[in-house]
Amino acid sequence: MRIIATAAAALVGAAGAVLAAVPSPLPLLRPPGAGEAAFFAARCVRCGRCLEACPYQAIHAAPLNAGREASTPFVNARSQACRLCAEFPCAAACPTGALTVPEERGGAAMGVAVINEDTCLSFQGMRCEVCYRACPLIDEAITIDYRPREGDAIHAVFAPQVIAEDCAGCGLCEQRCPVGEPAPAIIVVPTGADEVTYQALRNGAA
Repeated sequence: MRIIATAAAALVGAAGAVLAAVPSPLPLLRPPGAGEAAFFAARCVRCGRCLEACPYQAIHAAPLNAGREASTPFVNARSQACRLCAEFPCAAACPTGALTVPEERGGAAMGVAVINEDTCLSFQGMRCEVCYRACPLIDEAITIDYRPREGDAIHAVFAPQVIAEDCAGCGLCEQRCPVGEPAPAIIVVPTGADEVTYQALRNGAA
C-alpha cells in the first residue's frame, strides 16, 4: 500500500509540474482590484471566494489549459462582463489581498478597451454607439468623436474613442459589441498584457 501511495503522490507531483510549465493561451482578464500580474500571482490562493461573491456570476476559475494560472479567477467579458458593483463584493471577499477594493469604479484597473477600426461599424460609416451606451463610465472612459467622413461631404462618422487612463476594463463594451467574427470590434486588453500580441492571439483564438 505504501508503494502505491508513494507512486500516486509522485504522479500527482509530476502532473502538477507539467501543468505549471504550460503557458496560458491568453492573458487573463482578472477581477477588479487585481493590479499587476506578479502582485496577484503571489497572493491568490485559488480559494474561489471572489467567484461566490460575484452577484452576476461573471468570475470563473481558469480551466486546466491555462497552465500555471489554472483555477485562478478570471472574467470572460464577451460572455458576462464585470458590472463594477458598488463596494466590489468580489474584492471585499478576498482573504489574502490578491484583490483589493478599488476606491472608485474607475479604479478597477482590469484592463483597457481597444477598438479595431477596421471592423468597428461606426468607422465603416454606420451609426452604432453600442459600446458607448454600454459603458458604465460613459463620457469618461468612452466618448464619441463626431467628424466628417473622409471623401464624403454628406455623412458624418460617429466614432467611439476610448480614454485609456479612465477605462476600468470591465468589458461591458466588449460584451455588447454587435460585431462577432473573428472577434468583437472592441475588446479589453488585460492589465499588463502586450496589446499587439494579445490582439493577434485573440483573433486567432476566436
